[in-house]
Amino acid sequence: MSEIPAELKYTKSHEWVKDNGDGTVTIGITDHAQASLGDLVFVELPEVGASLGANEACAVVESVKAASDIYVPLAGEIIEVNTNLEDEPETINAAPYDAGWIFTMKIENPKDLDALMDAERYSEEAEE
Repeated sequence: MSEIPAELKYTKSHEWVKDNGDGTVTIGITDHAQASLGDLVFVELPEVGASLGANEACAVVESVKAASDIYVPLAGEIIEVNTNLEDEPETINAAPYDAGWIFTMKIENPKDLDALMDAERYSEEAEE
C-alpha cells in the first residue's frame, strides 16, 4: 500500500493538503497518484496570483503513461509554486510529500479543510 501520512488531508482526485496553520496550505499529489502515473516527465504549474474556486483544474502532471489534471481542493489564491519541478518533475515520484509539493495557496475559508478526507478515509478510498 502507498504511503499516506496521517497529518495531511486528502481529496478523491488524489491531492494531499498540508495545513500550514497560517491560513495557507501546501498541495501535491499522493504517493498512490504518482505510482499510478509512473515516471513523471513534465509538470505544468499553476500561475502565482491566480484566484481559483474549489475543485478547479490548476496544473497538469505528465508521465510516460498519461497526463493528469491537478485540482485545487479549496477556494483561494495561489501564492507560491515549486519551480524546481519544471526541471526535475521526477521529484514528485521520489518525494511526493516533501520536495515534490506542487503549490501553496492562501485559502478563503480554513473551515473548508474539515470537508477533506483524513488519512484513514483516503486509504479506504484509494483501495477501491
